[in-house]
Amino acid sequence: MFPGMNPREMQKAMKRLGIKQEEIDASVVIIRTSDKDLIIKNPQVSKVNMMGQESLQIIGKITEVERNEKIEISDDDMAAVIEQTNCTKEEALEALHESNGNLAEAILKLQNK
Repeated sequence: MFPGMNPREMQKAMKRLGIKQEEIDASVVIIRTSDKDLIIKNPQVSKVNMMGQESLQIIGKITEVERNEKIEISDDDMAAVIEQTNCTKEEALEALHESNGNLAEAILKLQNK
């Protein structure tokens, strides 16, 4: 974090300030926007909790991939996912998008969380 600072001293300082950092073993990070995916392979991911506020720090090479196809999600499909998994509307929508509209795959994905 700070060049030249002893890592042990850094940990003590972070602890005094109420900052907790946890490394996450991730192989790929995908950030989806409305028109493209940002893909980070072999990332270094850290979860930082500072006074109850959590954030992620991701380091790695970013590749941008344009998405041209739009997936139509019906209200019935979303209702079925919500009913089967007791998830929120946002979680159901995200799972359906991640599974390219495949209802069964979206339900399984949410049940296995």
